[in-house]
Amino acid sequence: MKKIIIIIGASGHGKVVADIARKIGYEEILFLDDNKQLSRCGNYPILGSVSQYKKYDCDMIVAIGNAIVRQRLQNEIKSKGKKVATLIHPSAIIGENVLIGEGTVVMAGAVINPCSIIGEGCIVNTCASVDHDCIVEDYVHISVGAHLAGTVSVGKATWIGIGAIVKNNIKIAANCIIGAGAVVVKDIVERGTYIGIPAKLFEGKNENIDYSKQ
Repeated sequence: MKKIIIIIGASGHGKVVADIARKIGYEEILFLDDNKQLSRCGNYPILGSVSQYKKYDCDMIVAIGNAIVRQRLQNEIKSKGKKVATLIHPSAIIGENVLIGEGTVVMAGAVINPCSIIGEGCIVNTCASVDHDCIVEDYVHISVGAHLAGTVSVGKATWIGIGAIVKNNIKIAANCIIGAGAVVVKDIVERGTYIGIPAKLFEGKNENIDYSKQ
């Protein structure tokens, strides 16, 4: 039987997800997206709107950067009895006793070291690293080139920005943004946006974190 996957979200992120799917053996890759002006995503056809996933019976994955939307769609897909795939690039290094949840994507050059737990619907992006004994909760995005040292805990739907570094034995609360290049050296217990070296709470308006810029 032909190995088929439907990717929800025809964006640049979707193109990277499709490339991983192709490299790990999916023979047919199809997209769904609500933008009616699009007909293809890279080399692959867009079949129609997101809601049409209900009529297909194959592997699926949500390739949308917005953590809130990703969670909503993944939960809906699972509730309909559809199979949510987990995609790991062949060049990623996964250590012993690592657990990776449904709907998570691990991209090229990423490293996840032993005894770490990665939740559902996460993104471990290109050349990011997660060291030993970390706990990364559901729908977290660890951006390109970001690094978590050992025994770090990251709360649900937090976004670790490009090139950010998190010191060992740190806890980061849910629904945070850690800015690009920030260095986290103390526990973060309050939701918000943290920037700088060392990372500090950004005092500007951040009541409604905009995950669309992930």
